[in-house]
Amino acid sequence: MNETNNSKRQGRVILYLGLVESATSPQIIKFVSQVYEVSKATLARDLQDLVKENQIEILGGGRSVKYRLNSTHPLLKPINVESYFIDEPDKRIWANKDFNEKIFDQLPKLFTNTEIADITKIFKPLPKDPNRRELERFVIELAWKSSKIEGNTYTLLETETLIKQSLEAEGHSREEAEMILNHKRAFEQIIQNREEFAQLNMSNILQLHKIMVSGLNVKTGIRNFKVGISGSVYVPVENQGQLRENLEKLIIYVNSLDFVLEKALVTTAIIAYLQVFADGNKRTSRMLANAVLMGHDWYPMSYRNVDVGEYKKSLVIFYETNNILPFKRLIVDQYRFALDTYFL
Repeated sequence: MNETNNSKRQGRVILYLGLVESATSPQIIKFVSQVYEVSKATLARDLQDLVKENQIEILGGGRSVKYRLNSTHPLLKPINVESYFIDEPDKRIWANKDFNEKIFDQLPKLFTNTEIADITKIFKPLPKDPNRRELERFVIELAWKSSKIEGNTYTLLETETLIKQSLEAEGHSREEAEMILNHKRAFEQIIQNREEFAQLNMSNILQLHKIMVSGLNVKTGIRNFKVGISGSVYVPVENQGQLRENLEKLIIYVNSLDFVLEKALVTTAIIAYLQVFADGNKRTSRMLANAVLMGHDWYPMSYRNVDVGEYKKSLVIFYETNNILPFKRLIVDQYRFALDTYFL
């Protein structure tokens, strides 16, 4: 099943069925026709194709026939990312504006037994004492790409010069340099204390965030004011007590998981979703996920070849619908990339 190969019109069908429990053909055509002109015959062919590809299934028969997505996990529904962003933020009437208090009940089994077995086959442990030059290369590429996701304009070569020689590039702000160097400092902290991140706790999360925003005029600790998300109608929890409570739930949940890549996925997705801190949430979430991986002797992710737009879109989809499938695919791809690229 690969919904990324659907036509744009079929992607619109998948999007709609991901928003409802089931729907009739007239209901589907009404939604699709808001963007694409489509006849009953054309929609019937689209539905037929999607059924054959096992992306949707038929319920009932005759005039009462309905269609629904062929997915049993509430957070892993097929979705076409391109189709999702046809609508501007304020026109996504289906988008959840509030934090989903039931999210921790819906998280279990994000990986099937088959997926776990496939990843376990290619797993190799991170060396206890990785080659120093290889570590430096990894840190440079992680610091560059993670910062770029946040809008940092340093190039990879400029990042290398900054980290290796402590020389700031011309035409860039001091804050950009500090952001990159903070990645290096945080990674060094993780390397020195790998075993401590095998179990998450409030202290190691808050300390890692403090390093990630050092020198950037960002208040540390759990925030106590409202924040917004660029490009999304989702508004995270404002109350500091609720944020702490949900962060504690995350810690308990992640520590209860057995599959390490699932620990990393949940860590980075939920930290970003909660927006625990005044700033630096996504940076901290990526670094914290790496800390979890390394705490269990798994390879960390540099995100070197990730598409920045794809990364941001997959998170917005998670914020607004809690569909984690696009972000899960991205994380799995980045882990595989790390295995093929670093510490060989």
